[in-house]
Amino acid sequence: MNEQAALAAEILGSLALEGRHTIATAESLTGGAVSAAITSVAGASQWFERGFVVYTARAKSEMLDVPPELIEKEGVVSLAVAHAMARGAAARSTADLSVALTGVAGPTGGTPETPVGTVCIGWGQKLFDGTVVTAARRINVPGSRATVIAGAKRVALQGLIALIKGENPAGMPCEF
Repeated sequence: MNEQAALAAEILGSLALEGRHTIATAESLTGGAVSAAITSVAGASQWFERGFVVYTARAKSEMLDVPPELIEKEGVVSLAVAHAMARGAAARSTADLSVALTGVAGPTGGTPETPVGTVCIGWGQKLFDGTVVTAARRINVPGSRATVIAGAKRVALQGLIALIKGENPAGMPCEF
């Protein structure tokens, strides 16, 4: 795991424990890498509730209630689907915070609209009444498949940190 993601996971763990937050992940292009970063932190079982690996459109619909019509209309790599995945991860768990990632890691699979390196990340926060509020952003990570996944993982973790701090993860600085 790269050092930035490892540090972010450590910070996330401290803040989650301090604020009594629990986290769920919904991962497509990262295939569980964000969950792995989180569970590499000793004591993560106190704040990591569960992870969903939803690599296909069907899995997103079945496990997270992402409407198939939304995927068909907006595309699987879209802000709308990232919002829906984050909402579904929070709703389908007891976690109060969630992060969701969908994108094109490459080296193939890109299109002119969603080239390789396109990643949509959604974050969710479950309110006391059970409503889930989401934020999402689209980033472009240049480089190899491993670089795209590592970059997406780092931004996902940093966004959870921002969310805990009361900041909007969709508006945080992001450089590659």
